[in-house]
Amino acid sequence: MENKNENKSKTNLNLCAEDIFKEFKNGNGFNLYKVLGCHKYTENNKEGYIFRVYAPNAKSVSVVGDFNFWNTEDLVMVKNEYGIFEAFSCFAQKDTRYKFYITFFNGQTVYKSDPFAFKCAHLPDTASVIYDIPEFEFTDRDYFNNLSLKNVIESPVNIYEVHLGSWQEFKTEPLNYKTLAKRLIPYIKDMGYTHIELMPITEYPFDMSWGYQVTGYFAPTFRYGSPTDFMEFVNMFHKENIGVILDWVPAHFPKDENGLYKFDGSFLFEDSDPLTNYHPEWDTMIFNYKSKEICAFLISSAVFWLKEYHLDGLRVDAVASMLYLDYGKKVFKPNKYGENKNLEAISFLQNLNEYCFKANKNALMIAEESTAFPLVTKPKSVNGLGFNFKWNMGWMNDILKYMSLDPIYRKSNHNLLTFSLTYAFSENFVLPLSHDEVVHGKKSLIEKMPGTYEQKFENLKLLFGFMIAHPGKKLSFMGNDFAQFIEWDYKKPLDWFLLKYQSHKNFNLFIKELNLLYKSQSPFWENDSNWDGFKWISLNDNSQSVIAFRRIDKKGNEIICIFNFCPVIRKNYRLGLPKNKKYIPVFNSGSIKFNPLGIELKNVNAEEIPFHDLSFSGEFTLPPLSAIFYK
Repeated sequence: MENKNENKSKTNLNLCAEDIFKEFKNGNGFNLYKVLGCHKYTENNKEGYIFRVYAPNAKSVSVVGDFNFWNTEDLVMVKNEYGIFEAFSCFAQKDTRYKFYITFFNGQTVYKSDPFAFKCAHLPDTASVIYDIPEFEFTDRDYFNNLSLKNVIESPVNIYEVHLGSWQEFKTEPLNYKTLAKRLIPYIKDMGYTHIELMPITEYPFDMSWGYQVTGYFAPTFRYGSPTDFMEFVNMFHKENIGVILDWVPAHFPKDENGLYKFDGSFLFEDSDPLTNYHPEWDTMIFNYKSKEICAFLISSAVFWLKEYHLDGLRVDAVASMLYLDYGKKVFKPNKYGENKNLEAISFLQNLNEYCFKANKNALMIAEESTAFPLVTKPKSVNGLGFNFKWNMGWMNDILKYMSLDPIYRKSNHNLLTFSLTYAFSENFVLPLSHDEVVHGKKSLIEKMPGTYEQKFENLKLLFGFMIAHPGKKLSFMGNDFAQFIEWDYKKPLDWFLLKYQSHKNFNLFIKELNLLYKSQSPFWENDSNWDGFKWISLNDNSQSVIAFRRIDKKGNEIICIFNFCPVIRKNYRLGLPKNKKYIPVFNSGSIKFNPLGIELKNVNAEEIPFHDLSFSGEFTLPPLSAIFYK
């Protein structure tokens, strides 16, 4: 009876594998990680591990590792009709290293890491590690049940972007997923953020790439612990109702010999055409989106993180580089219509989002897309890409350019404040103040601000106040939350000592209270993607650099948002008002709470004086360089 059960188990696994292989060849597979790579297996009543690798153009492949003393002739793999090599070893054991020894048809040999490995060795060792998908007991069912009752488009989303290796210094305890979670969670929760976004933790060989040049699309990096540790990391955040988003990179990969580059001696993962397979700007290879199998590989990776690690979503990196054949290139090869659009990549992105929403219907699929490509957050049925959010890079570039100007020049650049509202509802946007804006000589956010030391802080508070009120979800990089002065350096922890200084401490308190206000006030997020949630009051007062608008929720509750972008107080400043009511200040960036020299605001009574095309109006006091909100 025992033998029959074992044989039945093996037969079912083979049937399952056969089905997935067929889907793989048709480009429909998203469970490839369940059969490709290395998995526990029983053959002829012997327990061990089965190894499978897709290398259709290789002459031969062997599995080498600690279990067979890296003997290239010991475990020769057999190739099936799908181009997949397979071999079983009863000597292979968990937590031991292995690689694929591949012989090309030109006679060249190379040792390759397993593209489907769940764990990788510590660098400089580039071997894969035998490791089963952890049978971790997630306790986040209630968290996901609650998510299913919400519409994320109509919910608060305020993301804290983090590079795990440089967030904080760890002197007395190890820097790993668990200790990071224990420190990050109380801070994230106290500061009022709703999500954390991790710069890539998919395994990568080069620290300076910050994780954006990936070699292990199914392995959390060894730098912070084991795959099980990362599962616990996610589970701990969900316990505190904080979402976890991962930066994920399907646009390109590095040319490391042990990685995907010329994997079986041919251009397998990359396109074969030199005009379409290489990013000169990044010195990386572009995935072959014409290949159904390679698209299935990438989709399997995305689904893997959502299903197996319970991630809340993926921020898909460098989407613009995927959409355009001429991205970063002086010479390019047009598509069949003579255009610069990458039709195969567009199809891949549509399928990617379709499968990811099948894996997690509440997923946040966020495109880092920097152009005016249409319908990024519209469904495939109307020729959209199918994401549910897109980074608003236009807003980010305009507002940072505007805020960096001396206030005397702002009046002649007023359109930088208002232009984003001409397209704010064309997509579901995330407003990003990300790591990319505080590196490579761009200066930190506080250093971008003009004026005296004190005015720099007032300008930065004004920037964040405007960001919170502007339509779109929010994202801010670590260090922005306490106005770090130096640029981010991935090799060093943030300058948390700055919180000993009152100006930085006050700014950190300001961000906290602003975040909490955002979460508590539905007008800021319930109608984020349509004109019902936004009405201009004053947009043309460029001479005084003042704008004002209304944010409105589905029940008609309103917040009046007023911004003074000059370092002078505006008294008796008249603004149109929608109702004959008393207006109460609910937030003031120029408050004494955040600045000892600040100004406290009083209630404003509406008067029956029509103004700004509204039936009523009132006179407001606008502190210098301030964002103020009234209800």
